[in-house]
Amino acid sequence: MRRVCIVGGGSAGWMTAAALARQLPAGVEIALVESEEIGTVGVGEATIPPIKLFNQLLGLNEAEFVKATQGSFKLGIEFVGWGRAGHRYFHPFGTYGADFDSVPMHHWWLKQRLAGDQTPLDDFSMAWVAAKANRFAPPAQDRRLVQSTFDYAYHFDAGLYAQALRRLAEGLGVTRHEGRITGVARDGESGNITHITLADGRQVEAEFWIDCSGFRGLLIAETLATPFIDWTHWLPCDRALAVPCGHANGTDGEGFTPYTRSTAHGAGWQWRIPLQHRIGNGHVFSSAFMGEDEAAALLLANLDGPALADPRLLRFTTGRRAQAWSHNVVAIGLAAGFMEPLESTSLHLVQSGIMRLLALWPTRGMDALVRDEFNKVTATEWERIRDFLILHYHLNSRDEPMWRQCAAMPIPDSLQHKMEHFRRFARLVSDGPELFLNASWLAVHIGQCNLPDRYDPLVDSRAAQVDAPRLLSGLARVMREAAAEMPSHAAFIARYCAA
Repeated sequence: MRRVCIVGGGSAGWMTAAALARQLPAGVEIALVESEEIGTVGVGEATIPPIKLFNQLLGLNEAEFVKATQGSFKLGIEFVGWGRAGHRYFHPFGTYGADFDSVPMHHWWLKQRLAGDQTPLDDFSMAWVAAKANRFAPPAQDRRLVQSTFDYAYHFDAGLYAQALRRLAEGLGVTRHEGRITGVARDGESGNITHITLADGRQVEAEFWIDCSGFRGLLIAETLATPFIDWTHWLPCDRALAVPCGHANGTDGEGFTPYTRSTAHGAGWQWRIPLQHRIGNGHVFSSAFMGEDEAAALLLANLDGPALADPRLLRFTTGRRAQAWSHNVVAIGLAAGFMEPLESTSLHLVQSGIMRLLALWPTRGMDALVRDEFNKVTATEWERIRDFLILHYHLNSRDEPMWRQCAAMPIPDSLQHKMEHFRRFARLVSDGPELFLNASWLAVHIGQCNLPDRYDPLVDSRAAQVDAPRLLSGLARVMREAAAEMPSHAAFIARYCAA
């Protein structure tokens, strides 16, 4: 394979270009075609911890990356009003506490709770204990320390990230073509794409194509007519309004939080993502239950500071392409599908698609076995993330029409199986590798009041050997002490990576 062309820029296009340029052998020509006439979605400002590995693969220095993207740090997501109005919980990056027995810690916590101890599960998360105090420092490397039990990701300006990756990719030899695509040619026998034509008549040829053209799916959808699998019946939101606002008290105030916040509203939810130069906000909602004007008014009424622009509307359908790889085209990013931004998976799905493609990089023969493996693993990943998002919507006792519909809707059998195991036995089960691990599922189950009928029976048989009350209270105390020694989020950024 000697000639590869990426169609579309933005985060997906330039993440792909930079990774391919860094990983593919010398002699492979990599081109990227984009048009300044066509905007990008550009609201993917929150990430999850694997982004650190991707940046390391590209050779990015963390401090310089955070500076270049006006970034900040993220210890998890606070959910407000999801299980029921007024209630809140935290989905942390990392684990809860530190296991002090062969039985997972949350079973001991459940036993204490049934005995009358109302200490929230959140209090045993190092990520939350630091986050609620607006403190941040990288985790300790010594696994014996409680400061090693959390992880982190970033908030950043997606447009600035794409610009930084463009500089990196072009420095590694990627050729950028400016222009709007007006034609796509296919081989009459194989159906493979052979070349594209730009508005000024130039042609770009390649053996292999990566579609990063966003919702449009210029190659995967418009040219190859790959079907789309619609998940709106499970994830009903189909609109988002995005608007930046200023920091009410600057980045020295309490609003410069090292976490994302997701606040449930009557027909959807609102995100809040603090960057160094502004706060990113958005209202994700269902047009079947709320009009755009009402949604915009609700968003603007719940900003920390003055709006810095008019709200921008995005229309979407949650779901995925039936095949992310068809013929000699692989779709990456929004061209492959859309997962609503509830758990900040947008850029991760770009990252995982790139890494999967590199692991299954094809020869000129385009062996169907390779393509089918890519599509199988991609479908599994998307469906397991889908189930985790559905869990948030289904586990609620809110009284608005959309939320009542979500609570009553039939859910995928794969999710029903997991929910039943947790409700009956407090056990977290899975049939294979998942992006969201046990601590994440535990956070949402407990946070949205899916409290189990019982804890693991081994707990009672081991209670004489394990002083759980002392160990749990000790964990919570040590976490509070560790958080108190951390600098504030603002102070850490000011010292190491201020833009």
